Amino acid sequence: KMSHYRNTAWFFFKGIREYTSFCLYDSSKKKKRKEKEKMLTMLTRVFKETGANSGTGKVIALEIAKRGGAVHMVCRDQKSTEEIQAEIVKETGNEKVFVHILDLSEARKIWDFSERFRKDHETLNVLINNAGCMINQRGCTAEGMEMNFATNTLSTYILTTSLIPLLEKSEDPRVITVSSGGMLLYLQSEKGHFDGTMVYAQTQCQQVVMTEQWSQTHKTIHFSVMHTGWVDTPGVRSAMSNFYSSVQDKLRTPEQGADTVVWLAVSGAAVKQPSGLFFQDRKTVSTHLPLAWTRSSSEEQTFMKKLEKLANSFKPQ
Repeated sequence: KMSHYRNTAWFFFKGIREYTSFCLYDSSKKKKRKEKEKMLTMLTRVFKETGANSGTGKVIALEIAKRGGAVHMVCRDQKSTEEIQAEIVKETGNEKVFVHILDLSEARKIWDFSERFRKDHETLNVLINNAGCMINQRGCTAEGMEMNFATNTLSTYILTTSLIPLLEKSEDPRVITVSSGGMLLYLQSEKGHFDGTMVYAQTQCQQVVMTEQWSQTHKTIHFSVMHTGWVDTPGVRSAMSNFYSSVQDKLRTPEQGADTVVWLAVSGAAVKQPSGLFFQDRKTVSTHLPLAWTRSSSEEQTFMKKLEKLANSFKPQ
């Protein structure tokens, strides 16, 4: 109990210091970030982003389209996604913005979607796993999976592993997973007790483990996982209303939150960093709080084997 309260308090003060709009502004002011940073040629590059129709996801898609890249938006709601697609095309003049409708909580549909995409496309340079959810009440998908786990962990695993063969055939392939500083709070929930915030934190920690493990087994792909900071998005407002009310004047804009994702996706400097690291504000940071629980290599490998077995149970025969 004490470690839980200690870590929660530590994380909150760390967040105020590092995740808010004030500290980003202060940091960027000190560093005088160079807007003239050399970007890779985007005209022939293909990007796929989940959750690309709102918040930081929308900004990420827009920024990539501005640079001339082909953007495949993978989202659940067709109407809103097509509206955002039209906005991006109109603003950028880039017609290479495509919509794919997929519910990431449905594992079988992800396998089917990826198989079709591999057949229809010869190239995928960058996969951005941006979609996520925080469900505060226990609930299961039609396939029997807890909703947070299905959307944040299992879908990320299936989509990424099923697209690795296509990524490996493409030039300068990258996989970026948008996680959260909340993964620093990971504690196993008590048996029989459901805490949506802690379950969410657990899935974020699992995303870090997946990224680290993939980087060791797929050396030709640059993997990274990152935290956007505390961003004012529709998801934060609905899933964390009390938190939002207490810090809303300090939250980052979606544009500020998207900055590091876009940098990881398009910058030549990003891939000079080792694969498998956790990023925040274009810098690598630790994946655990001081004095907090840490993972062992054997635990990570066991987790990946269990996840592989579970994912494959939904794979079409």
